Amino acid sequence: MTAALRPSISACPACDAAPAAAALAEAAPLPDARIALSVPSVHCAACISTVETALAKHPGVKSARVNLTLKRASVEADAEITAADLTKVLESVGYEAHELDAGTLSATENDKAGRDLLMRLAVAGFASMNVMLLSISVWSGAEAATRDLFHWISAAIALPTILFSGKPFYVHAWAALKHKRLNMDVPIVLAIVLAVVTSLWETSLSGEHAYFDAALALVFFLLAGRYLDHRTRAVARSAAEELAALEVPRATRIAGGAEETVQVSALAVGDLVLVRPGGRMPVDGEIIEGRSELDRSLLTGETLPVFAEPGLGVSAGEVNLTGPLVVRATAVGEKTSLHRMADLVAVAESGRSNYTTLADKAAKLYAPGVHILSALSFLGWYLFTFDLRTALNIAAAVLIITCPCALGLAVPAVTTAASGRLFRKGMLIKHATALERLAQVDTVVFDKTGTLTAGTPELTNADAFSKEEMSVALALAMGSSHPLSQAIAKAGQAADIRPARLSEIEEVPGYGTQGRLDGTLARLGRANWVGAEAREQTSAHLLIGDSPAKAFLFADALRAGAEEAVSALKESGREVVLISGDTTGAVETLANRLGIARWVAEALPEDKARRVQVMTDNGQHVLMVGDGLNDTAALAAAHVSISPASALDAARVASDIVLLGGDLSPIPDALSTSKSAIKRIRENFRIATVYNIVAVPLAVAGLATPLIAALAMSLSSITVSLNALRLR
Repeated sequence: MTAALRPSISACPACDAAPAAAALAEAAPLPDARIALSVPSVHCAACISTVETALAKHPGVKSARVNLTLKRASVEADAEITAADLTKVLESVGYEAHELDAGTLSATENDKAGRDLLMRLAVAGFASMNVMLLSISVWSGAEAATRDLFHWISAAIALPTILFSGKPFYVHAWAALKHKRLNMDVPIVLAIVLAVVTSLWETSLSGEHAYFDAALALVFFLLAGRYLDHRTRAVARSAAEELAALEVPRATRIAGGAEETVQVSALAVGDLVLVRPGGRMPVDGEIIEGRSELDRSLLTGETLPVFAEPGLGVSAGEVNLTGPLVVRATAVGEKTSLHRMADLVAVAESGRSNYTTLADKAAKLYAPGVHILSALSFLGWYLFTFDLRTALNIAAAVLIITCPCALGLAVPAVTTAASGRLFRKGMLIKHATALERLAQVDTVVFDKTGTLTAGTPELTNADAFSKEEMSVALALAMGSSHPLSQAIAKAGQAADIRPARLSEIEEVPGYGTQGRLDGTLARLGRANWVGAEAREQTSAHLLIGDSPAKAFLFADALRAGAEEAVSALKESGREVVLISGDTTGAVETLANRLGIARWVAEALPEDKARRVQVMTDNGQHVLMVGDGLNDTAALAAAHVSISPASALDAARVASDIVLLGGDLSPIPDALSTSKSAIKRIRENFRIATVYNIVAVPLAVAGLATPLIAALAMSLSSITVSLNALRLR
């Protein structure tokens, strides 16, 4: 079997591990035979023509279109056509190409929704300004034919604009009514319809006042609130989808001594799977042939690669680093550890989505109240005057003056202002309700590796080695991609050490690197490989000839701001907990260094999620701060969560807030900002309430026309926005 493997192994494991190469080699068609390719080098019409022509000529391609703005090619093709086939076609005509994953396409769809809202907002604003200009003439005393002309021109501008720009409100209101319920969009649509109908009626009767400007202002301010709300949600994506994206689409199965590439869904328990260096494990299984090192940091949080040899169990999602491995599958598809973790995250996300925002709570009471009040106003004035025109005008004024513009802006305006403040401090708010939940936090749970620590080893005893020994170690370290070797190389280069001239340098998978110094064997690697005693502390050993082996010692460097953040959180009265998948010794050392009394070591992903859930069940509001795949379920299960920008994609999308820099010190500030934000939101609700208490009786009493109602509504919206800006 070994002979069958040899021809497929690259001489350079780093090449096999290159992400772009792996993406092209393992690319698979989308299920619906639609393939999206990123083509970053297209920049003109000639490029578009060349790319489209080359793709269209390929057998099996039905159509190809290039979007120059997005630098993307969309291809419809037969089921057997793969993205790898098409990238080769484009490479042959001089264009680099990569397949876009489902997450990228989903994010693009979300961005399209934002652009659609912004376009409708711009149209409403432009039309509103033009109608306002016409209204100035009417307010200035234009009479008879001139006034009627301006009213009809206003109608011609307003009607198509209201139909186009107000579409999101109509769609959501109709959806609510179909299910026999009310939402905030129902009174909005009623107010718009009444304002338009009243204005058309007044115009047809040559009345003095039409309220097209009021209807347009209504749509504009409501769209502004809707767009601000959308922006706070736009960057959120499903972490469960991200985890699913880590599942390998294809695998190399060995049957009868021959290799064949198959879909992972075609694998069965007991199949033999070849995993090359740089490849991700497609199944859970047991190694039966080969020696290498595994990167398990995504699943367990272990800082360093694990030595892999026959008999070792492996999990889907782990990365093979240095040598080819043959694995016998023990769990495939939905039974793998990676898929089970995705299920954990999906369950946690669905639970968190049930969180009810302050605005939602207010809307439940607000919408039916507005309808009842408007209906009673119409009925009362009609019975009092028997004048349908007067009753309609007053009902429209009540609906407009009570229209929830200020209420709709209360949360997104504050969220946007707070998000801007935190962004300038290096934090990106992703989830719409994150600030509300962050203000309730009383317990903060930290992961260790990559969160409180930098996740990279740091050489601590370089001064114990002579310059000659360091030069040999540097030469050997530069021939390896192992994290400990990279730490030695970094320390040597910082000390201006030049690498010794070694020959026959080679990396022995799972053990270390060796070479010859003037014919003398030199090794850098594991203790048992160089004949040294193993140490509890993370170490690598240097052996030169017959001299005793010497140990390089390493420690995990603290992330910037870690001590300050933990200290500030403890001073604020919040409990700080450390939960890590790392070894007991490493976790205890860090906990003592930072003064964290409560810590847990060697925790599996499900353990982290379970412990967070137990805290939640005990009434605690948990903030989870983590960066690895092993933290994803806990991040999603927590009341609110934060991950560094350096975190795995799945962890970043599972979190509500992303730290854009490497500094943890903004976390306590985020907690205080969130409390201020909730205070501003409640103030905005009070402003909206006071406005309604004062304005509604005036409208019901017939003292406010629809135009005055629209101006009052606009004033309340502006007041709410200005109050939100106090956070900046």
